[in-house]
Order: sequence, then structure tokens, then C-alpha cells
Amino acid sequence: GGLVATDNSLDLAIDGAGFFQALMPDGRMGYTRNGTFSRNGEGTLTTSSGYVVQPEIQIPDGVTEINISSDGIVSVLAGGESTPQEVGQLALANFINPRGLQAIGEIFMVETPASGAPIDGNPRDAGFGKLSQGFLEGSNVNVVQQLVDMIETQRAYEVSSKSISAVDEMMRFLSNNL
Repeated sequence: GGLVATDNSLDLAIDGAGFFQALMPDGRMGYTRNGTFSRNGEGTLTTSSGYVVQPEIQIPDGVTEINISSDGIVSVLAGGESTPQEVGQLALANFINPRGLQAIGEIFMVETPASGAPIDGNPRDAGFGKLSQGFLEGSNVNVVQQLVDMIETQRAYEVSSKSISAVDEMMRFLSNNL
């Protein structure tokens, strides 16, 4: 979907291919395109569900500004400092067949034999999209178009149903009159 501006420094959108990675409570790696991130009590970068983003990135206390470059480098500016300090590098994962991922809820998907093994890389590397800080990926579904399509399908079903009823009536008439 299109990118929607949020002006939140921890909101990230992937412009291109790739998935963010998060460690799930059961030990599996979860993959998502939802870049609504926050910091937990220890300063670790987490998803909106509270799962730790991988690779783990610690954001120190007292930070006045967080910058995430389009290639995933996370740097912070602490109060009173004039030069930013690099605290980590966000990585993305991609798959040979992303449609083969299995949705497990809470906007997460997991690897399956159909998806293939994850291919790890940094944003802007070959085959990976770039990150846009302060943006989220919007829906790629046009609700109005889907509603119109559903109404058209319902009408086609009604026409088919009436045609079957008419043929049934004709067959009943023929069988009763012959």
C-alpha cells in the first residue's frame, strides 16, 4: 500500500521488498511489514505487540532525537550532545515466495516450506526496499472497489438463481403436460 505520514520517529515503512523480523514468545521468528515500533522499559526496540525487533537494538535513556536512515542505521542524539551516536542497524528478511508465509495473527507471519528460508539483508541492499522514517504502510485494499465487486457478484448470483428456477419451472411444466 501507499505510505502514510505519521511524524512518529519510531514508525517505519518499507518502500519495496522485505519484512521486519521480531522474536516471538515461542522462540520462532515472526515477519511483518508493520513498522509501528516503540521502546519497552529497558529501551529495547519492540513491535506494537511488544515483541523484540531483531537484531535487538537498545535505545538509551535521555535521548532527544532518534534517526533511522533509509538503509536502516539507527542513531540517537542525547540531550546536550551535538553529534549523533549510532546504536544499531535494522535488518530485513525476504523470501523466494513471500505468499507462502503462514499468517499467525497479530500482523505476523512465519516461515513455511512453501515460502522458503528467509534471506537476510540490510535495507537498500539488492532485492530489499528502503526504510522511510515517520511513515507507515497503508492498506493496499480499495474498500469501495471491493464493495462494488461484492454487489456485482451478489447480483450475478441472483440472476443465476432465477435462471435455475425458470429452467426448473419449465421442466416441471413439460413433465406434467407430456
